Amino acid sequence: MLASLPMYDRPETAAAQDALWSSLRAALADEGIAAPDALDRGIGLWDGWEHPGLVLGQTCSLPYRTRLHGRVTLIGTFDYGLPGLQPGQYCSVILARRDDASQDADALTTGRFAINQLHSQSGWAAPYFWAQAQGIMLRPALETGAHRASALAVAEGRADRAALDAVTWRGIVQWEPELAARLRVTAETPPTPALPLIAAAGTDPLRHGRAITAGLAALPADIRAALGISGFVPMPAEAYLALPNPPAAAP
Repeated sequence: MLASLPMYDRPETAAAQDALWSSLRAALADEGIAAPDALDRGIGLWDGWEHPGLVLGQTCSLPYRTRLHGRVTLIGTFDYGLPGLQPGQYCSVILARRDDASQDADALTTGRFAINQLHSQSGWAAPYFWAQAQGIMLRPALETGAHRASALAVAEGRADRAALDAVTWRGIVQWEPELAARLRVTAETPPTPALPLIAAAGTDPLRHGRAITAGLAALPADIRAALGISGFVPMPAEAYLALPNPPAAAP
């Protein structure tokens, strides 16, 4: 058995993340679903997502629609309560250095754009199609491997723009104010469904969904606030599959 929720896990929220899993595990048990005692923080992303004993995981919607759909069970998504968005949605923010007054069109056309990886919805797909709608053909100049690393690349002058998902950016603002102060948000991409919660193929998504809803309801308000989780949304697969894939997103 395996449970892994790696996408927004950071040192400052690790204890809250463990409390979340404890509550979810108890609720899963009430549904008759066995689950591991603790989250696995050592397993690689793809190894976790494709693990045959995955009880609960969290992936990105781009890997879900290009490779995982049909091979895992989609449960739904957490609602992160982002301002101005519908429950279960998120978006990307475009970041520039605080002292960089250039316009996005110029910076994205002639400057250096940092992405976390080519299989990222919020780091690559969302900004690619956002830029395309403005007549800009976006080309990544460096691949950093992580959203925070993309923010750091901009702050340090190694990149002129980067896209981070809004939940990650909110965490940086909350927990790393000195880094956030070196950056500014220049734009937001259109919203898309937030990160898919998944389990191994053959899982009953309704039972899992009931357990997640109950587990969140039983979680103390301060823990939910620390994680920024407002609730659970049973997002259908079609909401993810309808999104377009950017270049180099094939499995």
